[in-house]
Parts: sequence; structure tokens; C-alpha cells
Amino acid sequence: MTDSSPRTAKRGPGRSAHLRRNLTITGILLVALALLIGGAVQLVLPMFTADQTVTDYPGPGSGDVEVVIVDATPAAIGNTLVQADVVATVDAFVDAYGENPDATGILPGSYSLARQMTAADAVSALLDPANRIDRTLTIPPGWRASQILAKVSEVMGMPLADVDAAADEVKLPKVAGGHIEGWLFADSYMIAPDDEVQQVLQRMVDRTIEVLDAHEVGGDDRQTVLTEASIVEAEVSDAENRGKVARVMQNRLDGCADVGQYLQMNSTVAYGLGKSVTDLTLADLADDSTPYNTYVHEGLPPTPINSPSVESIEAVLSPPEGDWCYFVTVNLETGETRFTDDPAEHEQNKADYRAWLAQWREEQSAAAEDPSTDGEG
Repeated sequence: MTDSSPRTAKRGPGRSAHLRRNLTITGILLVALALLIGGAVQLVLPMFTADQTVTDYPGPGSGDVEVVIVDATPAAIGNTLVQADVVATVDAFVDAYGENPDATGILPGSYSLARQMTAADAVSALLDPANRIDRTLTIPPGWRASQILAKVSEVMGMPLADVDAAADEVKLPKVAGGHIEGWLFADSYMIAPDDEVQQVLQRMVDRTIEVLDAHEVGGDDRQTVLTEASIVEAEVSDAENRGKVARVMQNRLDGCADVGQYLQMNSTVAYGLGKSVTDLTLADLADDSTPYNTYVHEGLPPTPINSPSVESIEAVLSPPEGDWCYFVTVNLETGETRFTDDPAEHEQNKADYRAWLAQWREEQSAAAEDPSTDGEG
């Protein structure tokens, strides 16, 4: 019989050590597993929570903030609105812009909007004129400085005397000789609530300089080009006739038979007398009380007579070839204009114009006396 007791006693400590080793390894594995799981959570969790990021505010928004839209493209507007905390993300605004068929009507300007609006509400708010806090000043080509300053007074809601005073402080090119006529560029301007009138007028002058520079017109030529272009602007409207009038002026300034260097433009006479062309009389054409009467004074008048368009400036810079020394617009309503180098033909054209004018005045007088025409446009 074999005695197994000593061997049994010896195996006891071996088992304990083995168990301890197993427990230690298990603990290490558990710690490693915990670390691995923790790392995985940190790595994977953002993938599941990214969709929880706010991409559009729930609205309806609160408070108010002034936003200035300079670039009216969707992404540029969205970026401006995100910076002002009007919308949550550019993408949300771009999507809302694309879903609104009227969104292309959003214009540059200043707006008062709520903060944290839905992107769709922001698009609608930008389309609502009630949220515009700036004003639009639109100057048509051919307006005289007096008309422009009166319009500025109206749009900015300030006395005309204050606008006139501000005009005297505007910085003009030396060649303008201190005269602002012709230098207030005809265009549309956005006027912000904090704009000063002198700033607005200076912007218009700077725009004129910018256009002249773009057409490579500098120095003393600036005033000459503006003056000639203003006459073209006042005399005719269509592209072909603008160029022909510019050519007639150049031919006159170079010297034409029978008329020399007298421009003989009704538009300059009307400007000097503060009248409209249709109100001129034969006596007015002989009136030498102003330097703007180009029937009695040779060469160009001392200043432009209005703010010309780019088209008139370009007509002066590139007139067509031609030997015309005379032209008459024989019908101011249709714009029919006749050009010639024949003095006799020119006299007949002038007679046709006077006949049209007499009939036009008669019709105007009859319409004014007829009560049935009251209120008609």
C-alpha cells in the first residue's frame, strides 16, 4: 500500500501559486480590455453623436442684429448670417435658399434680423422689404446735379440746404474746377443708416473717376470727355445716334463750313437757362447771358450739363467716321434724328422739328384744358 499523504501535502502550495498567476493574468486582461473598450468608445462615439450637432436652429429666433449683405451669392450670405448668429450653419442656409424660388431676389444691403432663426425663416426675412434698414438711391443718366441733390435730400430725409452744403465739401479732381456737375455718377447706391451725406456724394464722385480710369481717361481729358458725353446724353438716347452726335461735335470743334466751332446745341442752352429743351424759344437761342449758349459761344460749355451714362462716354471715345456737321432730332417722342453735311438739308430738318414741336405743344395744351385727361399718365 502506497502512502500518498506526503505528495498530497506538497501539491497544495503549487496550486495556490498557479491560481494566483491565473488571477493576475485575468486582472491584466480585464484592465487591457477595459482600456481597449474605452479607446474604442472614444473613437466610435463621435461617429454616432455627430448627427446630433445643431445644423439648423429650431427658431423662431429672438432679439435683433444688423446684417450687411455685400455679396448676394447663397454661400456668402450664409457665411455672413452664421457670423451674426442668425442661422446655425452655411449649409442649412444654402439648402433653404435653394428651396425658395424667390431667393434670387435677395439683394445686397443692410437688414435687421433676429438671432437664431431657422434658415428658411432667414431667407424669407431677407426677401421682406420691411427688414431693410438701408435705402436705395437711384440716379438715372442725364440728370443734372440739381436734380441729383434734390433726390439725395428726399431719400436721406434731410434739408436740401444741408445736402448742398455737403456737396461743397466733396473732394473733386482739380480738373473739375470746383464744379460738381457731371461728376455725380448715374447709378444705384445703397445708403446705410449711418452714412453721412458727404460720404454718399463722395462715393458718386469716386465712381465717376473709377469709370473714367477704366476707360483710360485721365488728366484734363476727364472734364472734356464728361462735358461732351453729357451733351450726347441730353441730345439722343439710342446707341447709333450717340456715336453720330459725338462725331458731329468733334467735326464742329475741328471747324465746319458755315458754322465754324459753334456747337449750336439746344441742350446746352436749356441747361444754362434752367429750362427744358421743349420750352426753348428762338429768343433763347440768341440769349448770350450764359456761357452755355453754344449758338453764341464757340467750343464746349464750361462744365458738363448732366451726369452721362457709360454708353455716352464710350460714344465720345469711339465715334464712327463721318463728315456730318449737322443733326436734328425731328421728333422728341420717337427719337427720330437726321444727320447731314448739307446746310440746306439741315434747314429743312430744323423746319420739320419746329413743325413737330408746334403740334406737340398744341396737343399738350389741349390735354391740359380737357378735364377728361385729369390723372392720366
